[in-house]
Amino acid sequence: MRLEEVENQSPHQVVIVGGGFGGLYAAQELRRASVEVTLIDKRNFHLFQPLLYQVATGSLSPADISSPLRAILSGSKNTKVLMAEVLDINPDEQKVVLRNQEIPYDTLIVATGVSHHYFGKDEWATMAPGLKTVEDAIEMRRRIFLAFEAAEKETDPEKRRAWLTFVVVGGGPTGVELAGALSELAYSTLKNDFSKIDTTEARILLLEGMDRVLPPYPPELSEKAQKSLEHLGVTVRTRTLVTNIEDHVVTLRCGDETEQIQAQTILWAAGVKASGMGQIISQRTGAELDRVGRVMVESDLSVKGHPNIFVIGDLANFSHQEDGKPLPGVAPVAMQEGQYLAKLIRAKLAGKSLQPFRYSDYGSLAVIGRNKAVVNLGFVKFSGFPAWLAWVFVHIYYLIEFDNKLIVMIQWGWNFFTRKRGARLITNQDEKIEVEGEVENFERMPVTNKSPVEV
Repeated sequence: MRLEEVENQSPHQVVIVGGGFGGLYAAQELRRASVEVTLIDKRNFHLFQPLLYQVATGSLSPADISSPLRAILSGSKNTKVLMAEVLDINPDEQKVVLRNQEIPYDTLIVATGVSHHYFGKDEWATMAPGLKTVEDAIEMRRRIFLAFEAAEKETDPEKRRAWLTFVVVGGGPTGVELAGALSELAYSTLKNDFSKIDTTEARILLLEGMDRVLPPYPPELSEKAQKSLEHLGVTVRTRTLVTNIEDHVVTLRCGDETEQIQAQTILWAAGVKASGMGQIISQRTGAELDRVGRVMVESDLSVKGHPNIFVIGDLANFSHQEDGKPLPGVAPVAMQEGQYLAKLIRAKLAGKSLQPFRYSDYGSLAVIGRNKAVVNLGFVKFSGFPAWLAWVFVHIYYLIEFDNKLIVMIQWGWNFFTRKRGARLITNQDEKIEVEGEVENFERMPVTNKSPVEV
């Protein structure tokens, strides 16, 4: 059934798979349209992923950056939310297949995002967790704070040094933000909290395979970011590749030289791959995928040959801008794509057409630490305290619910003036770790490579 064939059924059924930025913004934009919307997600909440690293480093709690989908959409009377797992789609019968039911659609929007990519070394996942879900952030937080606790009990200097060594793999925005937050944690927040160890002796290494950190940013901002990180005490290693991770030893290659670093805490921020929905869409529609499994979409975000199936957000490879490059996997892209699709659906139901999607790039921001950030607005680039203020206000603005905005603003204000972090919890303890001849029980949560709505 095509969108133009609206006379045979009413209201029009829109099914959205994924409650991230793209799916949520599409649903919100359709709240006054003459359609029925079904939003399906494996989770019952929307997660503000740009601030996940602050959960991982104890600045915020998971609830501070999460909002229940039903609460967000409670004012949208034409929308229902299903907490369910999508197993398949049937384009011929226009149905989304769940575990125990099938949901019919006239228009299907898929926005299931991406997960971690270990470049063929999936066995590294248990040793170097990534950061895409709440569980990932809690697992990172557990490992980070457990490392300081274990170092406090360790009597062997070499083992203690390994506990106080933190390796962040990947120098993109997530890696830079993680490394900066870790340095503030070790050199400021925890400085006076332990009696036997000096947390300022912690080593924080940021590894990047390319020639500079923040590769998508202008070179001058990358340089400023690196200098700010080094000022915070982070050791930045560019042109450095990880070739192996085993038994808490990271093997590096820089040029022709190989090096091994003992580190109990290894954090992954080096790459992403598309969710399993990409493969399903490709198998069912014949859609082309790029090398990381993203769906190649048309200029209106539809799947080729299927004008009523759309893919948006990180799962989509949209290469129709003037430069021919795929749009980056960032929240503003997903937001604008979701809003565009809602307008396209309304236009087609009214018998009108809409221009192809065009992304408006209003700039990019990355925070490095307290009072330190870089901002690229295209026409102007700046760093330091003004950039940090801009970063703070932009992130507060885009948090979904008012109570989240208020709580995060208060928490950030408290952290700024006291240099304390209130969510430094080690939870779920059942993993056995031997420290100073004793066996301590610490739980290791299962590290999953799945995104919140991945099949």
